[in-house]
Amino acid sequence: MCRMRAEQRASADASPSSYDAIAELYDPWSRSVVEDVDFYVELALEAGSPVVELGVGTGRIAVPTAQAGIDVIGVDSSPGMLDVCRRRASECGVATRLDLRLGTLLDPPVRERVPLVTCPFRAYLHLQSDEERLAALRAARRLLAPGGRLAFDVFVPGKDDIEQTHRRWIEREPDIFERADWDAGARTLTLSVRGPGGGATMRLAWISPAEWHALLERAGFEVEALYGWFDRRPHDGGEDSVWIARRLR
Repeated sequence: MCRMRAEQRASADASPSSYDAIAELYDPWSRSVVEDVDFYVELALEAGSPVVELGVGTGRIAVPTAQAGIDVIGVDSSPGMLDVCRRRASECGVATRLDLRLGTLLDPPVRERVPLVTCPFRAYLHLQSDEERLAALRAARRLLAPGGRLAFDVFVPGKDDIEQTHRRWIEREPDIFERADWDAGARTLTLSVRGPGGGATMRLAWISPAEWHALLERAGFEVEALYGWFDRRPHDGGEDSVWIARRLR
């Protein structure tokens, strides 16, 4: 689920989380975004139980992962999103496979060491500085067993995307509207969403793939793969980048 340009989960520092206000709106908002689910489920199957998902949200990826037979430790900063995730897991019969914990990208409450940590759906764009990004990557590294892998996806907006969406309310799903206020100089996006019964605004920030690569190396990772999409096509400079990095030492 990854077509919309900046639908994120798991704010690194919001307390309370801005996602609490749209917890019930989130699944209808993102229902058409399905492209990344198989990718992350396949990685989890390769790794084996348990895996950690940072920014687990409403379980959009965690629930299918659990349905595939993998135990998931899910971390999110929004109690409201976690409540929805618990409900979805129960409805799908996989509640016992999901261990949901309230926490942030910078300090995930996980003592277990796992073979795979994921941070899907561009959640790392909630990090506002290189200091926060490096801290979050190091926090993810601490959760990994030796040789374990971190997988995540981010993006750099294209000029056309900015021009087509800047300061416009766009109906993404029936009665659910999204507005993007871009600052290309500061490389930030103020994203607002509104729909029946709720609305929220969040601030996202992006950096280039080269900058991500350098931060991963500083955090103690070796980049194993950089894809341009979830079908594992090579990254060719496009907007989306999908990363798999292996913990060194």
